[in-house]
Amino acid sequence: MKIDFSNISQLDFSKSELMPAIVQDAHTGQILMQGFCNAEAVEKSLEIGKVTFYSRSKQRLWTKGESSENYLELVSVHTDCDQDSLLFMALPKGPTCHLGTQSCFGDASPDLSFLGTLNKVIAQRKHDDPKESYTASLFAKELSRSCQKVGEEGVEVALAAMKNDNEELLNESADLLYHLLVLLQRQNLDISEVVTTLKARHK
Repeated sequence: MKIDFSNISQLDFSKSELMPAIVQDAHTGQILMQGFCNAEAVEKSLEIGKVTFYSRSKQRLWTKGESSENYLELVSVHTDCDQDSLLFMALPKGPTCHLGTQSCFGDASPDLSFLGTLNKVIAQRKHDDPKESYTASLFAKELSRSCQKVGEEGVEVALAAMKNDNEELLNESADLLYHLLVLLQRQNLDISEVVTTLKARHK
């Protein structure tokens, strides 16, 4: 169930004043951290648009990033079927862990989430020095070059499949996905919008 101000009262705090809350990257699906919330923390998160917990050590509300400015920008809040645990979908503004890593759980993440990570890296390199970054060099060239690369890689994927060369198929597919992400970024589109389109067709 998605949580908003109108249904916070449905959360079940009868077992404990605090309920566990997992934070997940809304773009990559990576689990970022786990904390605890009381009803006031949930309300504060929804009010300010940043994930807020109840800190058991500080004995007060604690907005993640209030010191480091590595905020978790709130996308949505959900509860499980028993309404006694929370899932925050958020966009991290910098490392989540105090150790400087993206996640408090190290590098644990589903393989498909790497597409989201790669997409973020590509977006960050739009304005890098073209001499230092192949990605930046693609953005520096005409749009037609990116379109051409997607076309070329698409043909290479098909040819590899026709030859029944699975190793080449994997390599060419990786090239195709990478150049497609670049092309989408050039058009100010995101891979998540492609997923949304696929989900709409699935329905």
